[in-house]
Amino acid sequence: MSMARSATVDIGTTMRLVAPDFATVSVRASLRYDPEDPYAVCVMFHPDGTDSDQVAWSFSRELLAKGLEEPTGIGDVRVWPWTTPRGESVALALSSPDGNALFEINRGVVQRFLRRAYSLVPRGRESGHVDLDTALTKLLAGGV
Repeated sequence: MSMARSATVDIGTTMRLVAPDFATVSVRASLRYDPEDPYAVCVMFHPDGTDSDQVAWSFSRELLAKGLEEPTGIGDVRVWPWTTPRGESVALALSSPDGNALFEINRGVVQRFLRRAYSLVPRGRESGHVDLDTALTKLLAGGV
């Protein structure tokens, strides 16, 4: 018996990588939400314009939502509202042992993405979409 995969949200966009001198470079990216991982969102970067060398960052959906209104996050992922010459944006700062990056995302794109994600799994209803048996099996196998 096959199980139908639940709907996902996948919005392609162009983010701006912000250099230390505030010059920007456009980077193709997508925002993804899968109800099977209801607490997380994923940002996929497609640096060469294809899906072959994409880089993925997963973090809290709530962090992204809160970052629309106020600075939030500590450590590897920080998000805050940002007004730029191009208009209302959201800043996404990512840190890893390999380096740091600051991205500018159009605020409207983030709002549309979150509306669609919350239409699949409303805020506060995430726990009803977690398969605890599968999550526990992955955790015990070292797969999380």
